[in-house]
Amino acid sequence: MTTDERPTSRAIAADTGNIGAAFYFHPDTLAHGKELGLDGFRFYVLGRGGALGDVTPAVIRSAFGYFELGLVEKMWGSAKDIVEPRTAAQAYWDECGARGRELLADIDTGVLDAYNEAAQAVIDAQPRGGLPLFAATAELTKADDAPALAMQNAAVLREMRGSAHLCGVLASGLSEAQAHCHRRPDMVQSFGYAEAPELPDDVDDRLAEAERITDVIVGVGFGVLSPNQQAALVAGTEAMAAALAG
Repeated sequence: MTTDERPTSRAIAADTGNIGAAFYFHPDTLAHGKELGLDGFRFYVLGRGGALGDVTPAVIRSAFGYFELGLVEKMWGSAKDIVEPRTAAQAYWDECGARGRELLADIDTGVLDAYNEAAQAVIDAQPRGGLPLFAATAELTKADDAPALAMQNAAVLREMRGSAHLCGVLASGLSEAQAHCHRRPDMVQSFGYAEAPELPDDVDDRLAEAERITDVIVGVGFGVLSPNQQAALVAGTEAMAAALAG
């Protein structure tokens, strides 16, 4: 447990989500996507989803979870006409490492090394069943230097919890659209929905249950950590979050 008695997985969840997504629409990432012929959103869809290979839009929508299928069909189809999915995925992943190299360079290497060791232990121990985007992202070729590797490990942990949380949402009885629209009511149209779906009265209770289920699923991976590794994971996450906050 951490000092506030939350599981380590929950304690780092919010910051890990932010760190792991920090490269998505960074200006330098967007610039590289433009060099490949992809705008920012298409580079995001093809780069993130391309880890799964040249699959159908329905598979991408299933793995991403919260986007409306028609939007995914439009973005995925038009993007992969320009760049092969796995090529785009590795290019996107390299941008993740590059942003870590740039944005996390001032963090003590020892802190990042300890973080990377703990993060890799979690990734290696976590079962892949039912978590396709996590499984695919974890197979991408990683950087060798500590700052780049730390950003990439945070992105893998983000996909790990995100994939598990999608399972939790569905197990709670909510649809992906209901969960998304309740949490991001200002982003209904930007995720492809014409209007928000009707929500049950107990939506907050169901989302709390989804979080509990998520903790159970990822608890397998986090359960292998020693107390020192848990502390290293938290310390590294906090250091990266502070660096990104600037």
